[in-house]
Amino acid sequence: MKIRQIITAFLIVGLLGPMVVRAADGKPSSKQGADLLKTDIMGVFAHPDDETGAAATLAAYSLGNGKVVSNVYCTRGEGGGNSVGTQWGEALGILREAELRDCVALLGVRYCYFLDRRDFFYTESVAATWSKWDKEETLERLVRLVRTLRPEVIVTMNPAPTPGQHGHHQAAGVLATEAFGAAADAARYPDQLAKEGLRVWQVRKLYYGGGGHGTDARISVGDLLPNGKTPAQLAGEAASNHRSQAFGNFSTSRRPPRPQTFTLVMSVVPFVDSEDNLLRGLPVADADAKPVKIAVPAHIETPIEVEFTPRPAIATYRKWTKSLGIERLDAKLAADLPVVAAEENDIRLEVSNHEPVPAEGEVRLIAPQGWQVTPSLIAYRVPPSGTETLHCRVTPPGSQGADAELIATTQFGKTDVQGSVRLHIVPRLIVPAVGAAPSLDGGEGGWEGIAGVSISPTNLVSGRVKDAADSSARFKIAHDLQTLFFNVEVADDVVVSNIAPDDIRGHWRSDSIEICIDPEAGSENTLGCFKVGIFPFDATGVVRAARDADAKQGPIEETAPSMRVYSRRTANGYLIQAAIPFREIGIQFSPGKRLGFNLVIYDGDKAGAVLGENINKSRIAWAPRSGVQGRPEDWGRINLQ
Repeated sequence: MKIRQIITAFLIVGLLGPMVVRAADGKPSSKQGADLLKTDIMGVFAHPDDETGAAATLAAYSLGNGKVVSNVYCTRGEGGGNSVGTQWGEALGILREAELRDCVALLGVRYCYFLDRRDFFYTESVAATWSKWDKEETLERLVRLVRTLRPEVIVTMNPAPTPGQHGHHQAAGVLATEAFGAAADAARYPDQLAKEGLRVWQVRKLYYGGGGHGTDARISVGDLLPNGKTPAQLAGEAASNHRSQAFGNFSTSRRPPRPQTFTLVMSVVPFVDSEDNLLRGLPVADADAKPVKIAVPAHIETPIEVEFTPRPAIATYRKWTKSLGIERLDAKLAADLPVVAAEENDIRLEVSNHEPVPAEGEVRLIAPQGWQVTPSLIAYRVPPSGTETLHCRVTPPGSQGADAELIATTQFGKTDVQGSVRLHIVPRLIVPAVGAAPSLDGGEGGWEGIAGVSISPTNLVSGRVKDAADSSARFKIAHDLQTLFFNVEVADDVVVSNIAPDDIRGHWRSDSIEICIDPEAGSENTLGCFKVGIFPFDATGVVRAARDADAKQGPIEETAPSMRVYSRRTANGYLIQAAIPFREIGIQFSPGKRLGFNLVIYDGDKAGAVLGENINKSRIAWAPRSGVQGRPEDWGRINLQ
């Protein structure tokens, strides 16, 4: 280096001083190394904007109590939608990270890290998530951050597979829960200890967002911060930075904010009633940081138990919670099963014997009026400490209706035992075969003799629908042994076309329909499905379609080139006709072949929407339920005639 360059460098250092990290109060930090990174509360989330549910609490601790808060995100949100631009995929992840950093700066979050997992599409399945993420590698990355930042408390998302809970959200909760023990175990990821200079760290407490499990902590977010705002107000302002996710107009209610509730899941200090501080009982010396059993109302174990076999996601979750000793969280996660309308459905239940002698008796099944159960009385003989699986056939009414409860009761000695399952009716339809392909030019040719099926405003998935003129539909389906044909008439009093020709993706952003087909008729996730969103008109008036949230995403010109679509305006909305060859779905015709199927109608109604803006107002479906677009088990069933 030349003498002049050396002198210049010294002058710059002398003028600017050493680089410093500012603390939450804006003052320079004198801490360094491990002390600089020491964290009080760590949030573990799936996507940028997932911190919104806990944002007020994070602000209360960081800005109100001077605590160090660090957030960890599994992904950068590159698989989401974009309401403010044309960035998608990796480019969208860059945008969402920038939005996130603006958001957490307002909340006083000190550090923000990413596990660099791929945000691939909306799914309700944690199993699908693990198929795309390497769970062990992801957990190792999170454990590294836990051992480095040494949080006193972790706050994360509830991993229970409840309807509407994103599979990535479930995964974030699973990872955070397992990291609680793994970070403290020297046998887990030993290279971090031997080669990276880290030490094991026992997190003191782990909380899930939300309550209702008997170990709730309620955190006040209505007290004024030094800046004159409440944590709740600041959370609203911070969330508005997530503009690409349509949070730009996010505002805080003027009503006094309710406390935010969290469930204590794991801890090194006992739970006490009326907790109002996530850091209660802390700090605890390392030598005393031993996990304790969280005291909750005792479960009274009966000599025998009767339990219905739930859907696979719930069964997997229950097995996981039991392996970690937190099965108390299952109490409000009811067994939940889809049953096809007007046909026999096989239902399984298990009788478990906890006694050292055989258990004999009968299980009586009680169904709501209008439902049939065969047999209604089942005898059992269970060996000592054993389990017997029983079967019954349940036939729901011939139409969709409210969820129903099926109850199983038995008596062992003087003990009455009861189990129950929630049954969710899904519709079914016979798809007629036609000798020639029906019209795909907007006409009625070939469609006349095919019965139509209505989707009413009450078939609500999300949002609000004013009446049938606002959003409703009537559809017909047929096949010719090689192709499925669809004729969908949508009633929509304000048809919006705000999607540019080079932006054919994210059909939920505007007026559209979504055709969902499951070759397995009841899959746990959508990876093997065919899902396509169809915009009746792009910004130039042309019908366009793109596959989404399946294994082959993108415009149909690339992902389903032999699929054909047509649309036209009608007096009260629009008409879409489509032809999807069986080979695009990955099936071959066989008489009576059953498929899972759903049709979802998306409605926007914002006449002045700008290009690409997310104007989704409501969703209705043939088989409606929260988050149903990501859960094929709850789609309807069709049989090919």
